[in-house]
Amino acid sequence: MIKMVATDIDGTLLKWSFEYTPEVKDTIKRLQKKGIKVVLVTGRMHCAALGIAKELGITEPIVSYQGGMIKEFHKCDDVLMRCDMDSEKAIEIIDWAHRNNVHINLYMDDVLYVEEDSDTIRRYTDARFIDYHVCKFDKLKIKNVNKILAIDFNDAERVTGWVKDLSKLYPDLYIIKSTPYFCEIANKNATKGAAVEFLAKKWNIKKDEILAIGDQDNDIELLKAGGIKVAMGNSTEDLMAHADYITDTVDENGWVNAVEKFCLNC
Repeated sequence: MIKMVATDIDGTLLKWSFEYTPEVKDTIKRLQKKGIKVVLVTGRMHCAALGIAKELGITEPIVSYQGGMIKEFHKCDDVLMRCDMDSEKAIEIIDWAHRNNVHINLYMDDVLYVEEDSDTIRRYTDARFIDYHVCKFDKLKIKNVNKILAIDFNDAERVTGWVKDLSKLYPDLYIIKSTPYFCEIANKNATKGAAVEFLAKKWNIKKDEILAIGDQDNDIELLKAGGIKVAMGNSTEDLMAHADYITDTVDENGWVNAVEKFCLNC
């Protein structure tokens, strides 16, 4: 019997228009009535995921920053787990971005910093309803870094190149493509899978009692933590290769269909 649904947000629960269907919210309520925990496991910053949790009526702890932080829903200052980047490594990544003219979002203590008020950051934040601070990074004390996000909305192949190059340069960091346009850089242990395992241990939930579902390469570790591994129909090929079951796309209510199959109709 499934006791936890560990789910990605964007491209899984939410369409890329950042909308969700009424069936998603209804299905979450049905899961909760059966006593099944629904946990959001996302690359988003905590404050950006919190709004989604409130919209959907999810009150379990939120896994943010690819697994770099777990915070309670009701007590936002109550951090259950945190796994920050090494400050010196973060400074090296910032230098790399400067040398290669790469836009990066710098997250420290759940605050988003950028160096320029550009179209890139406005496109990123407008859809997520989050604030950002414009400041030259050399004016900041680089510490308590949740993650760094490199973005290029115009060239997905360039982002793929960043992942390959940085992975070779920094094998001690977690570097992954979370959308075609995002390169995530974080602590090596800041993975969605590690965070799900942390909560499973806390709640005494076995691996085979977890359904894990996502759509991008950063969800590979998430799926590995689940007893039932589900990839959305709009998933990357690499993620599908790790799945036990491939559901419909996010536009076809794939999340709802998978949850009904494995959690509600059994």
